[in-house]
Amino acid sequence: MSIESFDQRQNAIQSAESVVVKVGTRVLTDSNGKLDLHRIECLSRGLCRIAESGRQTIIVSSGAVGAGMGKLGLDHRPTDLGQLQAVAAIGQADLIQAYEGAISQRGRHAAQVLLTRNDLQSREGYLNVRNALNWIDELGAIAIVNENDSVAVAELMTTFGDNDRLAAQVAGLLETSLLVILSDVDGLFDGPPDAEGSKKIDIVETLDDDIMAFAKDKKSSLSKGGMSSKLLAAQLATSHGHSVIIGPGRDDDVLEKVLEGENIGTLFLPCRKTLRGRRRWISASAEVEGRLVIDDGAAEALRHDGGSLLAIGITEVVGEFDEGTVVIITDKSGEEVARGLSNYPSGEIRKIQGKISDMIGGILGHSPHESVVHRDNLTLAQGADRS
Repeated sequence: MSIESFDQRQNAIQSAESVVVKVGTRVLTDSNGKLDLHRIECLSRGLCRIAESGRQTIIVSSGAVGAGMGKLGLDHRPTDLGQLQAVAAIGQADLIQAYEGAISQRGRHAAQVLLTRNDLQSREGYLNVRNALNWIDELGAIAIVNENDSVAVAELMTTFGDNDRLAAQVAGLLETSLLVILSDVDGLFDGPPDAEGSKKIDIVETLDDDIMAFAKDKKSSLSKGGMSSKLLAAQLATSHGHSVIIGPGRDDDVLEKVLEGENIGTLFLPCRKTLRGRRRWISASAEVEGRLVIDDGAAEALRHDGGSLLAIGITEVVGEFDEGTVVIITDKSGEEVARGLSNYPSGEIRKIQGKISDMIGGILGHSPHESVVHRDNLTLAQGADRS
C-alpha cells in the first residue's frame, strides 16, 4: 500500500465520529440458508471494538428472511407475500437474539431498530430516527437496524430496494460517518471477481459512470443486493460527505482491519461538494410527490450555475401536489436533473409555467416567492455538478 493510500485510509477512519456497517444475507447465512452464528460473533466483536474507540456504532443487518428460512427448513425464498412476512418475523427474532447474545458478552447491548420507508420520508420522521439512534449510542448500546420486513410490504417485493440503500440513508442521518458495506467479495474489481486477471481497486476517488460499469451482479435466492446496488449506495453516501468501504464480509477480522486503517476492500472517497442538512433528506429519503419538466436553459442553470428553478424554465407539470412537497425535476428527455421543495402547488405552477417571475403576482394574485424551487432547498441528481 502506498503512503498516499495509507494516509487516505487513516483519514477515513480517524475523521469518522460514527461507523455504519451494512451486512447482507449472503454474508450472514451459510450454504444451507441458516444463520451463521460464527459470523454474528465475529461481527459483534468488531462492532464492540469500534464502539470502544468512542465512535457511534450502527449495523444495518439483513438476514431476517434468510434466518427464518433456515429455521423453518425452507429451500427457496417464498413468493407468497403473507408467507414472506411470517418468515421474516420468525427470522428477525433469531437474528436480534444472536446479536444480543454476542454483544452483551462484551458489556454492551443490542438495540433493535426496525424501519419502514415511511419512517424516513417525512422531515419529522427523519429527525426522529436520528434522535433515537443518538440516544441508543448515549446509552452505550449498538443499534441493529433492519427493514421491517414483517410489515413493510413494499420492501419484501422491494422498498429501499435492499439494505444497501437503507445503510446509506442511515449514514446520511449522521454528520461525519464511515459507511462499511460488507460483501461476499473482497471489494470492487475491474472485471468479474473470479476471472483470471481481474484486479481489486483499492481506492476510488470519483464514483463516475466508468466505475459503475465495473459492477457485476450475482443472482441469489436469498439476497436482493449486488455490486451495482452497493455502488449506488456508495454514490449516495459519498455525496453526503462520507467515506465508504466495500469489504470482505467473510474475513473474521474485517472490522478490526478497517478500524486500524489497513488496506482492505475498496475505499470510496467523499465528494468534494457535499450535501448537508435538509438537502440530505431531500436527496436520500423524502417522498417525491410530482415532477417538473424543464427546458434546456433551465437544466443548464441548475446543473452548472447553482441557480434556483424559475417558472420561465418549466415546460410541464406532472401530478398533483401541494406547496412544500418534494418534486423531481427532469429535462425534456426525462433524465433527472434535481429534486427539491416546491414553493407553489401544482395548480399554480401550471398557471405560471413559462412566465417571468415579475408576472407571478399578476397571474396568481400573490407572489410570495420569485422561484418555484429555491436553490437552498434543491439537490442535484447524483453525478451532476454541485454548486
